[in-house]
Amino acid sequence: MTSLEMDIMFALLSRLNKNDKPGTMYRLRVHELEQLTGREWNYSRLGPAVEALVGRSYHIDEGEGSWLKVGMLASAEYINHHGVIELEISEKLRPYLIDLKSNFTSFQLQAVLNLTSKYAKRIYELVSQWKDIGETKIYSFDNFKYMLSLKDPAGKEAEQYTQISHLRKNVLDIAVKQINEHTEFTISYKLGKVGRSYQNIRFYVVKQEPEQLPIPFELSPDDARMLRARNNLEDLEIIDPTLVKHILSTEKLLEKLFAFVYKVKTGKIKATSNPGGLFLKMHGLAGQKKHVSQPER
Repeated sequence: MTSLEMDIMFALLSRLNKNDKPGTMYRLRVHELEQLTGREWNYSRLGPAVEALVGRSYHIDEGEGSWLKVGMLASAEYINHHGVIELEISEKLRPYLIDLKSNFTSFQLQAVLNLTSKYAKRIYELVSQWKDIGETKIYSFDNFKYMLSLKDPAGKEAEQYTQISHLRKNVLDIAVKQINEHTEFTISYKLGKVGRSYQNIRFYVVKQEPEQLPIPFELSPDDARMLRARNNLEDLEIIDPTLVKHILSTEKLLEKLFAFVYKVKTGKIKATSNPGGLFLKMHGLAGQKKHVSQPER
């Protein structure tokens, strides 16, 4: 799934509510999404991205041999000159999307959609449980392989990747590369020896800011917008509480903030040394300090 498709999907999920009536049309304004994500949307690619979502189908196992094959969108319309996309979801998929929104964060879903290796997905789930500690416990190779279904606890199936070089090449290194490129984590691993042979593994995990920050669909659109505004101010090193409160409570300044960050990220404004100072100067706020004032002695 492309970054543009993911933006559209996450924006749609942010507006989805379990009390919505069948046939509800969800309106997404392209300009608002550009400001929210800080990414420039190429309008020539917008049509293909929406078409790809309309054509994308999902296979859902319902148990006891039953399954559902369903498309995500029932319809999509782009309203020219208004920069608006109107989307209608497939009703049979609605309960699954509600469940998805309830049980995944935007970061987790972004990882699921971007990680193509099944082993990367399982290792991502594993390190997520240890993110606040920074390292996992030490797993024996047997337990680790059980978790990844590389070894059958009952011994009925042949063990996979018995040579450590094959395990590294086909499982570990691929998983580390994908997780580091597509999720909010940077991970590494260390193999432990007992005697002369490798017998266990430990993962190390550090939080990072992924290249594509997902739209936080678990929040309401207004809350997501305010969160992104706060993050933008932190990135600009504008952290004085009074100044932050003033900007966040002034709609015109919020619009200016999103527009400024968008233009900096897309190279339309050059501000390499002090972008926060430039923003304050442009909007008559330069007399106020960017940083929290130190108390007088």
